Amino acid sequence: MFYPLQLFIGLRYTRAKRRNHFISFISLVSMLGIAVGVAALIAVMSVMNGFQGDMQERILGMVAHASIESVDGGIVDWRDTVQKVEANPHVVGAAPYLDAQALLRGRRTSAAVVHGLVPEQEPRVSNIGDKLLKGSLADLKPGSFNVILGNELAMQLGVRVGDKVTVMVPEFSVTPVGAVPRSKNCEVVGVFSVGFAEYDTGVALMNMDDAITLLRADGPGGIRLKLDDMFDAYKIAVGLRDHLGQYFRITTWEQSHQNFFSAVKMEKTVMFIILSLIVGVAAFNLVSTLIMLVTDKQADIAILRTLGISPNKVMGIFTVQGVIVGSFGILLGLVGGVLLAWYIPDVAKWIEHTFHFEILPADIYYINEVPSDLHWSDVGWVAAIAWVFCLLATLYPAWRAARTQPAAALRYE
Repeated sequence: MFYPLQLFIGLRYTRAKRRNHFISFISLVSMLGIAVGVAALIAVMSVMNGFQGDMQERILGMVAHASIESVDGGIVDWRDTVQKVEANPHVVGAAPYLDAQALLRGRRTSAAVVHGLVPEQEPRVSNIGDKLLKGSLADLKPGSFNVILGNELAMQLGVRVGDKVTVMVPEFSVTPVGAVPRSKNCEVVGVFSVGFAEYDTGVALMNMDDAITLLRADGPGGIRLKLDDMFDAYKIAVGLRDHLGQYFRITTWEQSHQNFFSAVKMEKTVMFIILSLIVGVAAFNLVSTLIMLVTDKQADIAILRTLGISPNKVMGIFTVQGVIVGSFGILLGLVGGVLLAWYIPDVAKWIEHTFHFEILPADIYYINEVPSDLHWSDVGWVAAIAWVFCLLATLYPAWRAARTQPAAALRYE
């Protein structure tokens, strides 16, 4: 006798069912359906991870992990404050900033945020220096009143590097002809492109000293922080605020872009649920395969029952049968899904080159390549969910097999 008996007979049926070509065909279709569903789920989740990671990198390349903002004017002794902040072991870098709404006028007029920064310290908290298409942060020298514009903003204003723009801020100066908005003629010395509309269309960079002079501020409006753990930003920033002993307001990247990241997370969750249901539908094709197998093996089941095999063991036989077919489909889908996730950027480029069209046109989308980021945790979840669906699909056929009455099944044999 072979033990466990259910496994032995289940494996035997898996080999023996090849005699019935129709059942074999249905079983093959079920296996391929599971494989395609699992592979599609892994590939789509990897692409979603790629888009999420790419957008997060673009956004956080400009937005600090956390900011400490002054609530009672500018930070006069900002250099000393930066030194205190950088003494914290969780702080990777810190840099002052001063933001103000402004109206920029070139050949055309557009609203924007003037972002005052210290060129030597800004790379500690952002990668804006790597996003420059023309110019350098070093060109923002104190007293020069130079500006670097987002590429979309420069096009809206109709200006290029070397042109002049007038920056007007919502502060008024009293003159003999009345109160007029404070303004300054600035030279465009650079253009950057982050790949995110909020910054490319609405941000102009200026030296901190020039921004303080233009706005007549006491100092920077706050300090931007880059932390070793971006997901613990609020707790770290609160600790820094309490250590400084002054009145500061705390903002984090989660607060400033919470709606965007929540929407991406929700979209990823919904997509996972929808594709999981598709995998479930493919897995439940096993039901028809196993029911036909149970019908085909009625005589065998009756003989096993007369030999003393319990109904539970009969259920186990067909559960093993279904799980084996499902497991082969899952394994095939895992291999195909992982390979597709790894090479999907190359596959997308091949499709574009072969059929002469762009999947993500650069003039419409900020991300013009299909990204992919395979997470092994996602692969594990997909495999587990698919296996559970396959196990559930075996329950009814196995229960039906266990209810077979030997006398009725052998009546016409």
